[in-house]
Amino acid sequence: MNNNRLITVEHPNSQISEAYRTLRTNIQFSSLDKNVKTIVVTSSVAGEGKSTTCANLGVVMAENGYNTILIDCDFRNPSLHRQFNIPNRKGLLGFLEGNALFSESVQKTKVSNLDIAMVGTKANNPSKLISSEKLKNLIEDLKETYDYIIIDTPPVTIATDAQLLSTYADGCVLVVASSQVEKAAALKAKALLEKVKAKILGVVLNKLDVKQNGYY
Repeated sequence: MNNNRLITVEHPNSQISEAYRTLRTNIQFSSLDKNVKTIVVTSSVAGEGKSTTCANLGVVMAENGYNTILIDCDFRNPSLHRQFNIPNRKGLLGFLEGNALFSESVQKTKVSNLDIAMVGTKANNPSKLISSEKLKNLIEDLKETYDYIIIDTPPVTIATDAQLLSTYADGCVLVVASSQVEKAAALKAKALLEKVKAKILGVVLNKLDVKQNGYY
């Protein structure tokens, strides 16, 4: 996969869009004994394309008829809203601080069956909010409404947020930028997730030069 934004919307028949559909299928069949509904998407460092992956994964889930919500939990550097050209105004932060309803942070996207919950303003103490029972309970409640809940988080080696959120989720996807991130950083990210017993559903090799590496 490379760093195109909503390629699954703009070029649905492209090779990269098919790669996202393969990721969708692999997630759906990753566990025979447990239905995977909540998915954390993270990376080892910034700039690897985790938000792009999160957005496109949401699109391919929704296009298959699954009621899907994307939740931007990157309180430090929210960017998921940019993928859909939606302003980041009222958001999840207001709900967690008790100043707003969660429904105020949710907006429809241009993709059928796909909603997005934005952050709003940046938080002063993100880890405290993420570790709150209020967020954990919210994610559980959303399972009654949505088939898939996909959560964008900060890079796992930069903040503990992804580790905390992965304990609320059924599994996580680790995004690794090809030829950009050192192997040691990727292995550290994997180890940090495993430390909290997160189930790693798969690793996405992003920003891969498809022409250079051939079709397969």
